[in-house]
Amino acid sequence: MCSTQSSDKAGGAKVSIIIPVHNAEKYIEGTVESVLAQSYRDFELLLIEDNSSDGTLKKLKCIESKDERIRVIVNHGSHGAAHARNLGIGAAAGRYIAYLDADDMWMKDKLSEQVRFMTDNEAVFSFTAYEFGNSEAKGTGKIVHVPARLDYRHALPRTVIFTSTVMFDMTRITKDEIMMPSVKSEDTASWWKILKSGVMGYGLDKNLTIYRTGTNSLSSDKLEAVRRIWFLYRSVEKLSLPESIWYFIGWAWRATLRRL
Repeated sequence: MCSTQSSDKAGGAKVSIIIPVHNAEKYIEGTVESVLAQSYRDFELLLIEDNSSDGTLKKLKCIESKDERIRVIVNHGSHGAAHARNLGIGAAAGRYIAYLDADDMWMKDKLSEQVRFMTDNEAVFSFTAYEFGNSEAKGTGKIVHVPARLDYRHALPRTVIFTSTVMFDMTRITKDEIMMPSVKSEDTASWWKILKSGVMGYGLDKNLTIYRTGTNSLSSDKLEAVRRIWFLYRSVEKLSLPESIWYFIGWAWRATLRRL
């Protein structure tokens, strides 16, 4: 049911939250509620509708009426999550940009703790720990911890940065620099591009996000992940074959441990 509530604007630097939404009718309300429940109140929520074939757009229009901080942007044609996020980046007005996927959930202090962390560390780019959740977004107790700092070379063998935990300080990086490339695993390719430019990634090792696991078979997901990471090493980063093998071994080892 869609009811209207007034926004509670507090002081502080505005956060622009970008959520690409494609056929997420089943999950998007819960995801948005986790944003509206944030203890940090100074934000705008940009919902990028990416040519859904279910009732997503109708639901988004209902959600948009709940709060003046919510804005729906319709992406005509299905161009994928990278293009949708890039539309959100272009429209964002906040000092900070944060990403959230349409089926994930945030803890209520996620924004307040991460903004404070960014300020304390003078960080351009930060990410947090997260927890695997089931299909109902209930935590399973499997938490992925993150390093205090991460540079390009140490990022290559570990895909530890989860999109729904990322935040940028837009006073210290340009929108062009964070635009995502149109490749598979565009999020990982984007983090590597940013880190390769000399930006340091800062990890807040506190679980502030629930990653809702999908329904695809685990073996299929693993095979696709292998293909994508190898493509990134060889075709995007253009690493040599020995370098690619070295980093791939490290990635496979850490990916296995993360799932245990």
